[in-house]
Amino acid sequence: MITSPAPPIELVIFDCDGVLVDSERIAARVQVALGAELGWPLTEAEVVDRFIGRSQASIHEQVAERLGEATAAHWSTEFVRRHAEQVDAGLTAVDGLTEALDAISLPTCVASSGSHEKMAHTLGRTGLHRRFAGRIYSATEVDRGKPAPDLFLYAAAGMGVPPAACAVVEDSAPGVRAARAAGMRSFGYAGGLTPAERLTGPGTVVFHDMRELPALLGAR
Repeated sequence: MITSPAPPIELVIFDCDGVLVDSERIAARVQVALGAELGWPLTEAEVVDRFIGRSQASIHEQVAERLGEATAAHWSTEFVRRHAEQVDAGLTAVDGLTEALDAISLPTCVASSGSHEKMAHTLGRTGLHRRFAGRIYSATEVDRGKPAPDLFLYAAAGMGVPPAACAVVEDSAPGVRAARAAGMRSFGYAGGLTPAERLTGPGTVVFHDMRELPALLGAR
């Protein structure tokens, strides 16, 4: 059976947390602390497995199922507050990210499980917001978050690029699954909290240093 080659990449869709900004470690610390305080002890690995890459609505649903709606509401409020405090205390861009962006000539956008308010804060804090202004998409704008393909398809439509010509840069298992479901090529960044083996799969290139990304995109 002869298969047609994939079309050239016309758009690079970046996740935000853990790909552009080094915020997943902050999020994991806050979630572990909240779990210990509110009655659901979680390890960092369990937080990565359950929460990383998913929308706040999805996390809220999981907590509510375990601890009840009132506790879930308090958990969500406290997470937003504590996460914002720690972002202000010292959030940085992902190592090598600035060099990678400077070397990528393809059109880019952001598609994240986070809200626009959260992204404005984290991207603004690291000086990255101006690079993507007007090209930022949030899971709050679609019916289903990752691992459903909705967000990436929404971003591609907003940018006027067919899914098959998009490449997604992700650092979470739900994220790479969403990219595959959308019919997009994916690049799994394994330099964060999610182990490389959780990112592997069809149509996915796993890499460990963000500085590798421009060459990988060019090679595809």
